[in-house]
Amino acid sequence: MAKPRATLGIDLHLEPSGPGLRRGLTEALREAVRTGRLAPGTRLPSSRSLAADLGIARNTVAESYADLVAEGWLTARQGSGTRVADRAVPRPPERTAAHPRVPGRPAYNLIPGTPDLASFPRAEWLKATCRALASAPNDALGYGDPRGCIELRTALAGYLSRARGVRADPDRIVVCAGFAHGLELLAGVLHARGLRTLAVESYGLDVHWNIVERAGLRTAPLPFDTDGTVVQRTGPAGAGNTPDDDDDHDGLAGVRAVLLTPAHQFPMGVALLPERRAAVVDWARRTGGLILEDDYDGEFRYDRQSVGALQDLDPDHVVYLGTASKSLAPGLRLAWMVLPPSLVTEVTRHGGGRSAGVLEQLTLAEFLTSGAYDRHVRAARLRYRRRRDDLVAALTERAPDVRATGIAAGLHAVLQLPPGTEQSVVRAATWQGVAVHGLSRYRHPTAPAQPLDALVVGYGTPPDHAWAGTLEALCKALP
Repeated sequence: MAKPRATLGIDLHLEPSGPGLRRGLTEALREAVRTGRLAPGTRLPSSRSLAADLGIARNTVAESYADLVAEGWLTARQGSGTRVADRAVPRPPERTAAHPRVPGRPAYNLIPGTPDLASFPRAEWLKATCRALASAPNDALGYGDPRGCIELRTALAGYLSRARGVRADPDRIVVCAGFAHGLELLAGVLHARGLRTLAVESYGLDVHWNIVERAGLRTAPLPFDTDGTVVQRTGPAGAGNTPDDDDDHDGLAGVRAVLLTPAHQFPMGVALLPERRAAVVDWARRTGGLILEDDYDGEFRYDRQSVGALQDLDPDHVVYLGTASKSLAPGLRLAWMVLPPSLVTEVTRHGGGRSAGVLEQLTLAEFLTSGAYDRHVRAARLRYRRRRDDLVAALTERAPDVRATGIAAGLHAVLQLPPGTEQSVVRAATWQGVAVHGLSRYRHPTAPAQPLDALVVGYGTPPDHAWAGTLEALCKALP
């Protein structure tokens, strides 16, 4: 049965108090306006609607409104209803010496980790949202499959196979609320299986190491040389591991899982060499080990075609992790895992269905299948390649003692500095209004210190209109 028209209107929480309904209602409304709970211009419910909500006579509400109109708290015009009157809003008190003003953000941001958010394809994303919502079945809006909606898992299986060489099946894909969420799920499963150590790269993100350690696993950094992460031990066993008899030649001795960024190591910016890719997969096969492959910016390679996913070499021993945080925006909270068959049930059970919102999943599925994602990635690839080229050219001209290292890929570059200058250059950048990190910030706490001073420059972060000014300010800070 339809709701009576008289009760239709906006919701308004009031608690009339004191003697008399009219007086109590008037005071409650006056206080709501005075304190700002009802902002200037807010349209109030009709007298009939509010009376029905409060269970009082309509005349009582009408008289209360009239009193407040007369006092200047409300206005009433034919056709526009009763509204809160416009009035001056008191300014917040000035900060005193005891509460100094917090410094503003740096003028230029080169912290790695985000793409150019100003280039997010809002119009195309909105169109995809409308199409996805219009075509979605009603049951798609329910709790659904804990692995994520089938539309997105199917779209991802096709895209990852085509663009990254991943052997993907929708049944083995789990959508998660960001890479960190996926890593949390995997770390929990590994701990439940009895693992207590996860091998990691010597350089990486402490937020990831902290997630793993909160799950009860110790992180053991692998050696690192000029060619990247060393997966075959060249010296004594490290990280407190005792080598087994059957794999005592490996840098992965004594561990049964490793987290790697093989396509483009973060932050060092190198790709895992083919012989090292083969070696780590061979280790996984021989020992029953598990490789967690973080393919965080695998779509962005500028000097050649992107290196294919490591997962293609052995889908039974590699978990492929991808994310939309670099290609689109981290605020979408969309990432995915392609799991070995033996892990699917454990991961979904451990995750408890905490995936990203279904509307975002459906939109990304539409974005992928319509070709909009490919178009956006291609345009972004050109934009970031130009920025990296600008950076290299500026270093050649303005700072010849500084060079960009690593492959031409991703959204960041490592700028190798003269020995002993990293901290002074970071301070100089701060004086220029540039937010940038030194390489030492990303070294694992128990990894051997490397005699390398460098900056990690996130050239993907600034919006287009700020890029030239950001590059100029950076060069002023370089030796």
